[in-house]
Amino acid sequence: MSMRDVTDADFDVEVLKNGRPVLVEFTAEWCGPCKQLAPVLRSIAEEEGERLDVVAIDVDANPDTAVKYGVLSMPTLMVFKDGEPVWSRVGARPKRRLLEELAEAL
Repeated sequence: MSMRDVTDADFDVEVLKNGRPVLVEFTAEWCGPCKQLAPVLRSIAEEEGERLDVVAIDVDANPDTAVKYGVLSMPTLMVFKDGEPVWSRVGARPKRRLLEELAEAL
């Protein structure tokens, strides 16, 4: 499974009503650390696709979702399970560290 983009319009279906845990990256086109994190997240999407969906939402194009979850800094990562955010981190991090942190939430 590869990483895909979601919007304010389909966030409910793609994330909140998803039967699996979903890692959401709140991102923006102008965000340098987001660009650094992109290949890490794509890799995690490929490797962890059996147990985790990975999506990105552009906060400039989709401000409603960012406001709803109090996202102020990019990148913000959140894991949603059963429609609720259960884990959150701000900032880019190396893949190994991110996988270790995600293990708590999965």
